[in-house]
Amino acid sequence: MAAQEKVWLRNYPTETKANLDYPEQPLTAFLEKSAADFPNREAIHFMGKRIRYRELLSDVYRMAHALKEMGVQKGERVSIMLANCPQAVISYYAVLFLGGIVVQTNPMYKERELEHQLKDSGTETIICLDLVYNQVAKIKDKTSLKRVIVTGIQDYLPFPKNILYSLKLKKDGMNVAIPNQPGIYSFSSILKKALADPFESQVTSMEEIALLQYTGGTTGLAKGAMLTHRNTVVNVMQCSSWVYRAEYGGEKVLGMVPFFHVYGMTVVMNYGIYHAATLILLPKFDVEGALKVITKEKPTLFPGAPTMYVGLINHPKIAKYDLSSIEACISGSAPLPLVVQEKFEALTGGRLVEGYGLTECSPVTHANPIWEKRKNGTIGIPWPDTECRIMNPSTGKEQSPGESGLLQIRGPQVMKGYWNMEEETKKVIQDGWLNTGDIAKMDEDGYFYILDREKDMIIAGGFNIYPREVEEVLYDHPDIQEAAVIGVPDPYRGETVKACIVFKPNREITEEELNKYCREKLANYKVPRIYEFREELPKSTVGKVLRRVLAEEARQNASQEALKKGS
Repeated sequence: MAAQEKVWLRNYPTETKANLDYPEQPLTAFLEKSAADFPNREAIHFMGKRIRYRELLSDVYRMAHALKEMGVQKGERVSIMLANCPQAVISYYAVLFLGGIVVQTNPMYKERELEHQLKDSGTETIICLDLVYNQVAKIKDKTSLKRVIVTGIQDYLPFPKNILYSLKLKKDGMNVAIPNQPGIYSFSSILKKALADPFESQVTSMEEIALLQYTGGTTGLAKGAMLTHRNTVVNVMQCSSWVYRAEYGGEKVLGMVPFFHVYGMTVVMNYGIYHAATLILLPKFDVEGALKVITKEKPTLFPGAPTMYVGLINHPKIAKYDLSSIEACISGSAPLPLVVQEKFEALTGGRLVEGYGLTECSPVTHANPIWEKRKNGTIGIPWPDTECRIMNPSTGKEQSPGESGLLQIRGPQVMKGYWNMEEETKKVIQDGWLNTGDIAKMDEDGYFYILDREKDMIIAGGFNIYPREVEEVLYDHPDIQEAAVIGVPDPYRGETVKACIVFKPNREITEEELNKYCREKLANYKVPRIYEFREELPKSTVGKVLRRVLAEEARQNASQEALKKGS
């Protein structure tokens, strides 16, 4: 698409350039610059523990020296299986200084998922929480693992929280005995013994791989997206250009989105370090705990997922907490319902906008302008240096504004490809264009609408139904807290619409009343034919509702019903 056809540029903030200048330097340079400019500024706040930028950089240097001393080489894959804690930040940047490749690993992985990721990546070193050590130990001999570095949340808690935390683990039967044997190391011990001298980055090219970021595996086994130093540097700077009012060395970023998820890694950790911000870390999302931290520590930026905002605005005692410090939020990982946006902004006085991205793009490609023209229900407009087009899946031709099709993206944040999967890479990247697999449309102003993932679209009686549209209507109902819409088999229509619903506390509505409500707001063919009322919806670690889990449950229930009828 030619520059003059990028209609979205008309809606760019005057402070944001369409094209940015990116330095030829590795991601680690951000940390060194922030530590040089603000050595005594708080880099991390973690449950009462406060770490300054000079202290953080010193610990990163130490860990890089320690890893090198134990034999980790440039280009080696190192798995980081940690929650949001100081060790996660230290490990991440230490591996990058060494020229290694970070493999972000979800601590909630089961043995099968963990074994696949470690085998596929060829990981030889893992840095993990003590709470998941037993899972690592069970699959260690099936992989290439040579070194296991173990740490615990308590290692970076202030006194007396560290003692109390350890006692609680013991009381709950969750303390894990780590064997003293070759190949198993204590994070805190090796850090204390390591050199504190500056560690010169071993990265010689921006095209070197910084990360293997594994996709969720929704289309089969998880694939490792190869993200280079250029990809990650670019996306952080694109983010900074969008949040242009943020003050270098003057912000506090709330870190609840997990760093092992690409969104949290880029928009919280890497952006925060680049901006010399204070990272306020929480190892897990807990509504009451989050409200207390926001009230006390006063973060100014809060990247999050819709379910986080939903949880906060629906807390029964929300009025006793002060959220007024929050100035800007970009919501990612899932669609943001309009009613959630409006309520959160009313509570905070800040701005909450929806963005869009995917693992293969490091991850962000779009967002609504934070302080200028935004369009509710859209993912906003493409970020600097990012090209987008809507393609007709049947003809392969570009669609006009208002017409739906497959969203394709081209830009410097697009991955190098999938690790050891050349054919899979060719399927999704052609002539530099990444096929997202999402169905979207662009309006005359260049704002993009995600109608749904190609595989999530429901075809009922020949009509195309996009779950998000139905979910928006359900979220507007005053008694509904969460909703997810899926297609289920139907002998007459092919598929029919099913809505899975969670009510707000002490609220409920009958199926008949809900059906009447939907018929007033939706075309008849879009109205759910089946309603299921649930205590909760299945979610990913970043709070994204897992429609595929609900769909699989529905398929299994249908099969069981068929068997009963058959017998």
